[in-house]
Amino acid sequence: MVPHLVTALNGPLLDLEKKILNATPAIERWFRLEWQEHTPPFYCSVDLRNAGFKLAPVDTNLYPAGFNNLAPEMLPLAVQAAMAAIEKYCPDAKNLLLIPETNNRSSFYLQNIARMIQIFRQTGLNVRLGSLSDDIKTPTPIDLPDGSTLTLEPLERSANGRRLGLKNFDPCTILLNDDLSAGIPAILENLNEQTLLPPLHAGWALRRKSNHFSAYDDVVKKFAKMNDIDAWMLNPYFAKCGKVDFKDHSGEEALAAQVDALLTKIRKKYREYGIKETPFVIIKADAGTYGMGIMTVKDGSEVKDMTAKQRSRMAVVKDGHEVTDVIIQEGVHTFERINDSVAEPVVMMIDRYVVGGYYRVHADRDINENLNAPGAHFVPLAFAQQHSLPDMHAKPGTTAPNRFYLYGVVARLALLAASIELEKTDPNPEVY
Repeated sequence: MVPHLVTALNGPLLDLEKKILNATPAIERWFRLEWQEHTPPFYCSVDLRNAGFKLAPVDTNLYPAGFNNLAPEMLPLAVQAAMAAIEKYCPDAKNLLLIPETNNRSSFYLQNIARMIQIFRQTGLNVRLGSLSDDIKTPTPIDLPDGSTLTLEPLERSANGRRLGLKNFDPCTILLNDDLSAGIPAILENLNEQTLLPPLHAGWALRRKSNHFSAYDDVVKKFAKMNDIDAWMLNPYFAKCGKVDFKDHSGEEALAAQVDALLTKIRKKYREYGIKETPFVIIKADAGTYGMGIMTVKDGSEVKDMTAKQRSRMAVVKDGHEVTDVIIQEGVHTFERINDSVAEPVVMMIDRYVVGGYYRVHADRDINENLNAPGAHFVPLAFAQQHSLPDMHAKPGTTAPNRFYLYGVVARLALLAASIELEKTDPNPEVY
């Protein structure tokens, strides 16, 4: 299914698509050279927003869920990419320990885990699930809607304390699908004899969105210069603001000032391109996910005029962590719709390969609002139409493969930024 755009695909984005399609050989070579210098995260998902005049990533998740939303046609590609990823870390891998989110029993999330198990088992790995929850003391079956069952097992450290596994199960590689918002559990530390993927500093206990978008800013400027395009077309402006306390109103003057400064910068770009839409920014916690701690703002005064309910929502994110640092990010409208509902593409990657994606669709949200919220549903992206082979002879803006190729390029720019981000923030760079 290909959503329609409520605005015609013309102007800046059409020119951007044309330039990227014409530069495809150079772009693919550039990515190949970059991956010789940087190691991609094991897996990743990127939320994109297509405004018709701008296409940009707004979030990069290093502990992706949503594999259950992939089109079945994409599974062979996912298996192939998983094989390539595993071979980098443990070429003779036999056992894979997968650690899901601690307290997430959502049927959608569990179906994601089941799909991940399916993918990795088809690479030839024995896959079992270990739980970080103290409540899991014996193998615990969980029934899924399709009639299948997952079994969570308690984690065990080896006698010498250097390895992590399950009873009678010693894995070469440990794949973490918990984003560590609650902190780094002691049981995951100092695993010097095994590969833990992603590394601990990729979790929200240490990771910051501002670090990621700073790395993305550098990557996209380099890419834009190579292709003679305006980096802003692919890049949301952002600023960071610390020492904010939404409960006692402290730091809000500085936050409001930064909001207005960023909006002034965006308005200048809108005037340059003759864009008539109303600019906005998204204020969100600098660490965390699940669509929590997010608000849409069109003027700095809205920060000072927040209601008690808004302040409460902004003050705390997942696992009850208080928000003190926020990122102010240029809002990117989404003009894609499925039926009459607003939609945004999410691109899924394993290693450096795009393995598919899906549309996040929300009937009750507007084009300038966060769609990662209760009530969202998901529609597989039509990446099966050879997203990696764009139609060079088609008129720009007229074919799904060309649009999806563009999505894949921008998602891989975010993936490359995540790689550089992890390198720069690694607490043990000598062993990276």
